[in-house]
Amino acid sequence: MTLTWRTSSYSTAGQNCVEVAHGRRSVGVRDSKNPEGGRLAVGTQAWRSFLTALR
Repeated sequence: MTLTWRTSSYSTAGQNCVEVAHGRRSVGVRDSKNPEGGRLAVGTQAWRSFLTALR
């Protein structure tokens, strides 16, 4: 499965930012400045809880 990575619309060039990609059972998170570096996979329910906590 090929993931489509998205960067926040709040990102600007040269800033620290993450990219996310939604899969069927998990959400991928990676550093936008180093897309070939490490990635973190988080379960979809955990991701929803994280976003709810941010709001």
